[in-house]
Amino acid sequence: MEQTDQQRSNLAAAFRTKEVIIAIISVVAMAVHLLLRFGLPSFGTIFRFPANEIPLLIALACGIPLFITLLKKIFRLEITSDLLAGISIITAVILGEYLAGTLVVLMMSGGQALEAYAVRRASFALEALAKRLPTFAHKKKGVAVEDIPLGEVLIGDELVVFPHETCPADGKVVNGHSTMNEAYLTGEPYLLPKAPGSNVLSGAINGEGALTICAEKVATDSRYAKIMQVMRESEERRPELRRLGDQIGAIYTPIAITIALAAWYFGGDPDRFLSVLVVATPCPLIIGIPVAIIGSVSLAARRGIIIKDPAVLEKIDTCRVAIFDKTGTLTYGEPKLTEIIPADGFTENEALAAVASLERYSRHPLAEAIISAASEAKLELEEATQVSESPGEGLLGVIGGRTVRVTSRKKLDVHSPIDIASLPALAGGLECVVLIDGRYAATFRFRDEPRAEGKAFVRHLGPKHGFDRILLVSGDREGEVGYLAEKVGITEVHAGQSPEEKLELVRVETRKANTIFMGDGINDAPALTAATVGIAFGQGSDVTAEAAGAVILDSSLERVDELLHIGRRMRTIALQSAIGGIGLSLVGIIAAATGYLPPVAGALTQEVIDVLAILNALRTSVTPRILSDHDPEL
Repeated sequence: MEQTDQQRSNLAAAFRTKEVIIAIISVVAMAVHLLLRFGLPSFGTIFRFPANEIPLLIALACGIPLFITLLKKIFRLEITSDLLAGISIITAVILGEYLAGTLVVLMMSGGQALEAYAVRRASFALEALAKRLPTFAHKKKGVAVEDIPLGEVLIGDELVVFPHETCPADGKVVNGHSTMNEAYLTGEPYLLPKAPGSNVLSGAINGEGALTICAEKVATDSRYAKIMQVMRESEERRPELRRLGDQIGAIYTPIAITIALAAWYFGGDPDRFLSVLVVATPCPLIIGIPVAIIGSVSLAARRGIIIKDPAVLEKIDTCRVAIFDKTGTLTYGEPKLTEIIPADGFTENEALAAVASLERYSRHPLAEAIISAASEAKLELEEATQVSESPGEGLLGVIGGRTVRVTSRKKLDVHSPIDIASLPALAGGLECVVLIDGRYAATFRFRDEPRAEGKAFVRHLGPKHGFDRILLVSGDREGEVGYLAEKVGITEVHAGQSPEEKLELVRVETRKANTIFMGDGINDAPALTAATVGIAFGQGSDVTAEAAGAVILDSSLERVDELLHIGRRMRTIALQSAIGGIGLSLVGIIAAATGYLPPVAGALTQEVIDVLAILNALRTSVTPRILSDHDPEL
């Protein structure tokens, strides 16, 4: 698996560099041609061709892969803007206008290289993260330790992770105590203590102590595999706006070919046919749009927004339904412990110290709230001797010789014969129930407050960005979700939604109109994929394994507003470059059809038009004076 992914990555890199190499060869060939033609004495002929034409023939031969790609499109009956370029190259070779043909090869290869670079930029952060994973693991064999390739790690293997090394596999600690930095994987900026029973993630960085872990997943099922899968998907995606360029080209191409044929027929000169096609080559579509995408990706990155799929920049301004997950989007994603209700025989500090000692080993969203409360109360925490955290079952461990369990009200009857009716009445907000040595000890209550700018942001989506409906979707209880909805001004509320139910809801809404789904990227991957545009908040709990089109690094609603403006601005400027460039090309077409532009002059004229289109497209990378229009104070 590991070698296959590397081979695929190398193959993709080779494919991306092909266009760059062809463009470089074209430039060098034209330079050598001009040098031989005007700067040096004639070298006679080679194979019955003037010596100064040989470099151009080499460049044209290198452009054959581009021509093969065009033939495949023709066989699929795809009439795109590239078709004109292909016909121009063939005509140039037939008429002996090799310089004009080489210029067209340069236009095509340069445009495709820019587009490949735009998509490549989208997965750059993912590739950097993937490279963090080690290529081998330290496997225990009795008392000895042997290095094995990562792909040979099997479920059940005991692996040693030395201090400051990257964890090679998902698994569970069986021996040792240390801390791990999982920020690159979960987005949580703090170190998590690790003890026997703690879960560990491949890609996390070990702290000062050595750990022995038991691998619970092979490489194909690990975070590494998910990262590589998303990398491949990101590189294979094609920006939607580029396809819009093809749609424009589908109208423009037949018109240009018709004019070229008419110029040949009425003018009686095949050079006019070539001249029209060369000046008509729609490089503002081939080059201008990818440049606009690159500029917008760059601008977004400077604003703390990672564009994983450049197509979101074209789609986002067409969305009319906004769907919010609750935690971490409209709230800060930082629940606060607001109340501890101890049972008879226990005190608040006793219960808090026991739970905080255990929660240090958890990644649960409420863990940090409990640890912070214990720190504020200046409570002394103890080491855990055993920890386990099964999905949906809560957290279990041994603290100071006592068994401590943190679970939910629904799971209470599974772990203890306690009468649920004896617990405090349900209240708005989040809660957990604590058992110590099998006895009910306390109920902890939490509140995740809405973002200060949430109400103003929600209110401005309709008038400023054309959203018709705004929905709040969450897996939390109706009381907690309704509390938030009232605070931020959302009337369409869907509480108690499982990930599967979220997915179905988003699918239904997306069939009606284009949607934006905003989530914290933990359990929202299916919904993020199903929406027209998926936006993940935070540095990416599982962001490397999810299908969000964009990631807001600092979890700010203002950044979402900026992304909306960047997308609208990119679409506007890209279409200006495309349509404006085609308009100028039409002027050149008329001049070429009437005999005022020979093929080489037509190609040079098209290059001038390209430069103007590119300069306009580059405006997308410049930060405008105003990039957000919602007032957080409203």
